[in-house]
This record gives sequence, C-alpha cells and structure tokens, in this order.
Amino acid sequence: MPVRLGPAGIPLSCKGRTIVEGMDDIISLGLETMEVQTVRMIAPQHFEQYWQAGVLANKTEFEMNIHGPYYSELLGNRVERGRSLTKIESTLQAAKTINARHITLHAGHYGEMGRGQAANEQLANVFAGIVDRVHEIWHDDEDIYPVFPWLKDGTPSKIGIETSGRQELWGSLEEVLEVVNHVEGTVPVLNIAHIHSRGHGSMRTSEDYGEMFDLVRETIGTKEFYCHFSGVEHRTGNAMHYTQIKKSDLNFEPLAEFIVEEGGWLDITLISDSPLLEHDAMYMLQNIEKARHKQLERKAREDRRRSLAAQTGRSAEEIKARELEIASARTKAATAEMKQKAAEQQAAEAKAPVEAKPAKAATEEPKAKAKASKSKKPEAKGDDDVFDFDEEDEDLF
Repeated sequence: MPVRLGPAGIPLSCKGRTIVEGMDDIISLGLETMEVQTVRMIAPQHFEQYWQAGVLANKTEFEMNIHGPYYSELLGNRVERGRSLTKIESTLQAAKTINARHITLHAGHYGEMGRGQAANEQLANVFAGIVDRVHEIWHDDEDIYPVFPWLKDGTPSKIGIETSGRQELWGSLEEVLEVVNHVEGTVPVLNIAHIHSRGHGSMRTSEDYGEMFDLVRETIGTKEFYCHFSGVEHRTGNAMHYTQIKKSDLNFEPLAEFIVEEGGWLDITLISDSPLLEHDAMYMLQNIEKARHKQLERKAREDRRRSLAAQTGRSAEEIKARELEIASARTKAATAEMKQKAAEQQAAEAKAPVEAKPAKAATEEPKAKAKASKSKKPEAKGDDDVFDFDEEDEDLF
C-alpha cells in the first residue's frame, strides 16, 4: 500500500524559492513527492532549476510531477485549441527536464460543443496526440542522455486528465474515465475537492471513497492513482475556492480510514492543493498514521479476545460483549461522578456570597479608621509648613 504525499508547489515554509530548495524541505518533512506548478507560463530561465531538480529526483528516487496550464480550451475552435497546445508544449518540455511521473492537464470549457460523445471523442484525439508528443520528446535525441540520464531507461511521463469542479467545465469523473479508457498513456487525476463539489458534497464517508476507487478500477483496470486533496468551499455543484482542510465539509479522516482499512491494493500519490500546502500534507500524513494505529489497536484487542477465548472456553463474541458492558458501566459511573461534582460546586457557589458577608462587615471598621486618619490635617508649625489637602485629592497617587 504505497502512499506518497506532498504539496502542489514549493512549501510555504521554504526560505528559498527554487524547486531544489523546496524538494530539500519536503524530504526533511518526511514527504515523498511534489507537483511543480506551471499553471500560467514557463519562463526560459526556469529550465536551469528544473534540470537541477530532475538530477536530484533521479538520485534520490523522489517523485516529481508537474501541473500544466489552467486555462486550456481544448474543446474550442482551431485557434483556441492551437493556443492551448502551445502552452502545453512548454509543460511537456519541463516535464522531461524534471523527470516528471505525471503531467496534469485540464480540458477547459465545453464551449459550443457541449456535453456528450462528440466532446469526449474530440478530447480523446487531442490527448492521444499529446501522448505521442511526450514520447517524441522523451526519445528525440540520444546525445542528451548524459545530461538527462533518466530518459534512457525511464518511461515517459503519463498524461493526467484532471476532474473539474464546475458544471460548465468538461471533466466529470465519468467523462474523464471514458477518455482515459480509450487513450493509452493517460491516467485520471482524481481531484477529490472537485469531485466533492461537483457532486454537491458527495465525498463524506469511507464507503463513498470505496465506491469511487472501485469505479475507477473497474472502468480502466488500474491500481495506481494520482489524487489532489484540499478543503473546498462549494455552492450549487460548483467549487468556489480551496480552503484548508479543517475549514471545509470535506474531511480527510474518511479517506485515511479507507486507505488503511480497505486500500491495501492501492498505489496512490496524494498532492495537497490546500492554501496551507505542506502543512495540510503533514496533516494528511498524521491522519493516515492515526488510522494505522487504530487498526493495530483493534487487531491487538481481537487477538487478546481469541487468546482469552481459548483459555476460558468462552467465545470471542461473549468476551467482546462483556468488555462492552464493563466499558459502558465505567462511562455511566464517570458521568454520574461528574454530575455529582458539578452539583456540589453549584451548591458551594450558592452558599459562598452568604458566608462572605460577615467577613466583609468585619473589615469595614479598620478601613473606616484608616480613612479617617488619612483625612486628618497635619498640625501647623508655621505659615510655610501648612499644607491643606482637599478630600478629593486623596487618590492622586
């Protein structure tokens, strides 16, 4: 059950802002992957740091991934589609340079074509062309192998088609799976926040995740999954913006539970799209570890029950039922004790003001004497030594 986690971009806590420095910070946090962001453009001067990142990834077996442009129009007219493919070409070149395992791409708006089989067929043709181009780039010149050693024996990057989070954008889970099923070299990118939003808050339990992963496995027959996760604010079936996980109705605990309890067959990469990036990636890692500890504790209890059953002659179910009875009795006793303490405290607070009155009266007389002594004027020793203070000046200092 390999599970790799990492942020979508350079960590927020990284003092340097280069990809290599970001990789160093990610590795030091115990994370194993990252997704380089080229969502708007790729500047030529960035290719030097891309190559350095590729060398480091190749030496350390660190998983690199890359995200292509957000604003694609692959269902538009010839000019719009050509403009989008030009942007994607830069991403493909960068993917080769950093030794990316996945290249995540968007299809864009439905446009005039609308939903349906025609749109899916056009996108299948477009993505088939992109896959061919990746293979050309990967094996275009044997002379570059000393510079890019991972190209010689490695496999070309896989083209990831991401699910979208808005109704007007192509990319429902079913649409993505249909295209991926017809284009070899592509994989679905399961953006859980988008699937959750498009389904009006559909991802809530571990069973929901089980159904999603089973659907993908049955449709395209894969055990490898590339996923994005983040909190999300959504309305009327549309994602509005990402949020940190703790401030969303999309909880990570059910996914962690599924991965640990039912996902032994999964090979999964989880990318944090959260505004907190590596912080929420660490939060996901912690939740997976908690789920594993719970699983181990449950198995330990089950083993102990079986051992006791063998020793006492009772069944494991009887022992479990007895343990539940004892736990319930302890809970009731603790609740009763808390209620009793609360009642005693309330009674004490109710008596406290009455008992405090004599003490207050006892202290009034000394205070009055002290006030009277302070208000006395000093005896006159001469005209220059007389100081006359008004009562209202007592509190000047």
